[in-house]
Amino acid sequence: MFKDIPLTLGIEEEYQIVDPVTRDLHSYMSQYLAGDHRVMTPSGLKPELMESQLEMSSHICNDISALRNEIIRMRKIARDIAQKDGLTIVAASTHPFAKWSDQNIMQGDRYSKLLDDFRSVAQQLLVFGMHIHVGFGDSSRNQDIMIEIMNQMRYFLPHILALSSSSPFWQGRNTGLMSYRSVVFEMMPRSGIPPSFQSHGEYEQYVDILGQAGSLDQDDNNKYDATKIWWDIRPHPKFGTLEIRIADVCTDINDTIAIAALIQAIIATLLKLRSNNQSWRTYRQHHIMENKWRAVRYGTQGKLIDFGIGQQIDFSRLAQEILEIVDPVLDKLNSRQEVQHIEKIVDQGNSASQQIAVYNQSLKQNTVDHDVALHKVVDYLASKTVKGL
Repeated sequence: MFKDIPLTLGIEEEYQIVDPVTRDLHSYMSQYLAGDHRVMTPSGLKPELMESQLEMSSHICNDISALRNEIIRMRKIARDIAQKDGLTIVAASTHPFAKWSDQNIMQGDRYSKLLDDFRSVAQQLLVFGMHIHVGFGDSSRNQDIMIEIMNQMRYFLPHILALSSSSPFWQGRNTGLMSYRSVVFEMMPRSGIPPSFQSHGEYEQYVDILGQAGSLDQDDNNKYDATKIWWDIRPHPKFGTLEIRIADVCTDINDTIAIAALIQAIIATLLKLRSNNQSWRTYRQHHIMENKWRAVRYGTQGKLIDFGIGQQIDFSRLAQEILEIVDPVLDKLNSRQEVQHIEKIVDQGNSASQQIAVYNQSLKQNTVDHDVALHKVVDYLASKTVKGL
């Protein structure tokens, strides 16, 4: 706890439902939800836009150890559901070769409205995300603090994306990017790095303007639905959390835990600075967007800009500097071991770089062609997703 702010954790992960024979995505969720023997939907499970997507969400967790247990629970449920019908799950933000034009869309007013509003853009959203929620206790009392932390936290979003990147392939192509999901999702309006706000009141004015102009619908409580603002970080209007949405889905559970722990530790550090009448500098949106592009393109293998000194720095060095910055809060959060795993991600590569390595290694075998190499990437992802369960 930092100055009476508990910094609880929660997570949402979106999984691919895959046919282990064809290795392609399998439209399944309508079949599952309509099944007579599926009397009770497991806690935290819900469908997404595509029938080949399955989303799981955690309970509220008081610390990183509890979050690990939740992620294991979530992936076990998703795995077991898929296995009942001979399918498997994959945790990665794009499928190596599946085509968006082949996907079935879930039935329902929510999905029909999304398609009606965004047409082809919505149809192309064959991407999978990971959203990490940090709770600030009494959200009504801490709204301005949350906005203040959101403004500062934007600086670190490209670093989070670089660590989590897991989407180098798109419709059978090696895109040359580490997070192609980021490119696809930014076709949506109200996405990407958000602007900064002076207060929660200013943020609410922004929401009201969009609502009054018809960009946001009203919910059951006659409030404008701010969940239709899809920024990389946002205040979640229903949960009262700060939701970090920039990350790709991590294939390795340990990577997921490390990134969630790092996010919690950064926020704790920012709150500690605040208690000492200090703050992290709030950087301009276009500066952060420059670093986001570098994270999209190179992941952990490139350089990001240190705007304090105006130079590009190897990501490995920047990651080490962030670990040094958060070090004083780790013991209080009981997350030292989990955050130290960040060094392993930097050394061994994120999911995207590992997928590319599997693909390239497969192509070196004279008997393996492009399609078979992509199949081997799917096999790798399926195995890695459930490792440790």
